Order: sequence, then C-alpha cells, then structure tokens
Amino acid sequence: MAASQEYMDKMQLRQNYRNVWHTDLMRTISADTPYCCFSLFCGPCVSYLLRKRALYDDMSRYTCCAGYMPCSGKCGESKCPELCLCTEVFCCFGNSVASTRFLLQDEFNIQTTQCDNCIIGFMFCLQQLACICSLVACLVGSDELSDASQALNCLADMVYCTVCACMQTQHKVEMDKRDGKFGPQPMAVPPAQQMSRFDQPYPPNVGYGQPAYGGYPPGAQPPQAQGYPPAAYPPPAGYPAPGYQR
Repeated sequence: MAASQEYMDKMQLRQNYRNVWHTDLMRTISADTPYCCFSLFCGPCVSYLLRKRALYDDMSRYTCCAGYMPCSGKCGESKCPELCLCTEVFCCFGNSVASTRFLLQDEFNIQTTQCDNCIIGFMFCLQQLACICSLVACLVGSDELSDASQALNCLADMVYCTVCACMQTQHKVEMDKRDGKFGPQPMAVPPAQQMSRFDQPYPPNVGYGQPAYGGYPPGAQPPQAQGYPPAAYPPPAGYPAPGYQR
C-alpha cells in the first residue's frame, strides 16, 4: 500500500516538472517517420535498443522495468542484464516502454503535456472497454455482441500499437537531443545516484538551458539542490563531456 502511494506521488510530481518533450505524440510521425514505422512493426526490438541507449549503453545500470515494478532487482539482472532486458521487452512490452519513459522523465525533469496524457488515457480506456465488452459477450452468448467485441478489440490493439510506436519515437528524438544531434555537444551521463527513482522527489535539472525555465540571468548559476553533486561534477570515464542544451 505504501509503495502504491509512493508511486502515485511520483506520478503527480512528474506533472510539475519544468521541461517538455522535444516533440509531442501528435508530431512524432513527422519528426522521424522511418523510426516510427520501425517502432510500429518491431516494437520489442526498439524497446530493447532505447532502454540500452537510455542507460548510455552501460548495462551494469540495468534494472528490470527501470526499478518501477515489484520484480525490479529480483530477476538476476546483475548476472545477465542483456537476457533480462530481452525477456522484459518481449514478455512485458507495455511496461518496458513505460519504464523507459519514466526513466527519461525523471532524469531530465520532463513533464507530459495534457494532449499526450489524453492520448495515453484514451488508449487505456479503449483497452478496458474492449475487455469489458469481451466479458459481456462471453456471458451473454450473443453472436452480434461477440462480433462487436472482436471489432472493438481490434481497434484497441491498433490504437495501442500506434501510441506505443509514437511514444518510442518520442523517446528516440529526446535522446537524439541529449546526445548532441540537435546541437554541437552531447551531454554527460549522470552519476548513478541521479538515475534512482523514488529516493529523490525532485531530480536535478540535467541538460536543459536554465534561463528558459528558471528565469536566471545570463551567466548566473541556479541554486544547487541539496543532496546532489555540484554542477562541475566530473562525468564518469568514457562518457561525453557536458554541454547538452535544450
């Protein structure tokens, strides 16, 4: 019960984050059409690649479902993270997409817009409605209702696959920005403690231009959040230097 309340509190905090996705769900198809098609037809493979990329290709950081589920840390991830990630993306595809999304949101202080929330909410509601109609059709035994429930299930599956493909494209575009493909320099990998989930209610503002959001004058530094390393915290060996700008 406490874990569930903590999860809900974290979801609420994400709505107060100050940054936004580089592209919303409505524009992901035009932002990267080939990758969106790739995500649509090979979703688990894309989910594997994006999670690995979100971890800066350092699989020693991997935890099942990015630490958001009760099974996280209990699946032998440290012994064979690649196999565990493969199992996650194929057996728990929806959770794998959502976990990568939460990981990026918490790392870069990104909120989800109302439009994106409506799209995701519509997807969930349609799936629930399709499930209810299927149960009613089984209980009633009506052929007409059974055909209607099958059509609704088909529609729900199409919406689910489409929204997941758009979400994964959105994540890819965000990491393109993070890795410097929209600017001259990539940003640095955060220290391990900055990628934790529930032990930090407000993650550090990594990689985004502060004047655009915090109102600080040019050249001024924002106040350092208590408990986080200073701005000059050196990146781990082998990772790019900081410089990611929104």
